[in-house]
Amino acid sequence: MNKVSPVIDNYLTALWLEKGLSENSLSAYRRDLCAFESWLAQQAMDLLQADTVSVQAYLAYRYEAKASSRSVSRGLSCLRGFYQYHVREGRLQENPVAKISSPKLGRPLPKTLTEAEVDRLLEAPVNAGLGEAALQVADPVAIRDRTMLELLYATGLRVSELTGLTVNQVNLRQGVVRVTGKGDKERLVPMGEEALHWLQSFIAGARLELLAGRHSDALFPSKRGTAMTRQTFWYRIKHWTTVAGIDKPLSPHTLRHAFATHLINRGADLRVVQLLLGHSDLSTTQIYTHVAQSRMQELHREHHPRG
Repeated sequence: MNKVSPVIDNYLTALWLEKGLSENSLSAYRRDLCAFESWLAQQAMDLLQADTVSVQAYLAYRYEAKASSRSVSRGLSCLRGFYQYHVREGRLQENPVAKISSPKLGRPLPKTLTEAEVDRLLEAPVNAGLGEAALQVADPVAIRDRTMLELLYATGLRVSELTGLTVNQVNLRQGVVRVTGKGDKERLVPMGEEALHWLQSFIAGARLELLAGRHSDALFPSKRGTAMTRQTFWYRIKHWTTVAGIDKPLSPHTLRHAFATHLINRGADLRVVQLLLGHSDLSTTQIYTHVAQSRMQELHREHHPRG
């Protein structure tokens, strides 16, 4: 590893003391600052001599090197903080980055699944074609996983919200689940008949087998009787994705995305979807209208004779 100059090292130390950043974050700052310092050295300048023109020239150099807008924006944010710190410390009169705008970032569309792919994923743990007979022979872990997948797709919960559910948060009579989301905001989400059917069967049978006489408030316990972690459930999703033969890169939010996209595809009101997802801002939910439009464009190109 190249030696870090004192001016960078001192700034990173101050940053760590002020904000308590993780080592990963500090490493990212270190890489961005060292890259700019190296480029400046080729211009016979050092970090504290840089002006607005030199910063703009560096950004142009980054773009010519095919750096993404996101990478350039992150580096610019790092430089802005670096120079602001030195202005505050009295080493500089002005921040050379202060008047430079960050590049606009296009918001990536979330990856999702088709309705047919969701069906295959949901059926992977316990074959739906076997009906009630499947519940008599299936492993309790498989029944738990099927129930979790059904509930995740039926409600659009975040994975952390799903794995953190307790028995008291579910009202089987009314068919709703009470969720505490981001910012400790509580919302009631309907489950739908299919998810409710699986949840009732799970609570009456497989959940008791998993607990084996132990007490737990966790709605979906592990084999040890404790609440499942979101990381463990994510491994379970990856496993069933493979079993279902779905060859797509998935994220922990994939079924949440599918829930919202499929609702909008079928005409659901955007504000209703916002409430179900627990978004505080409607603009966050609007991304799913773009997903739906993108899908319609794909279908048009694929099926229209002049697509």
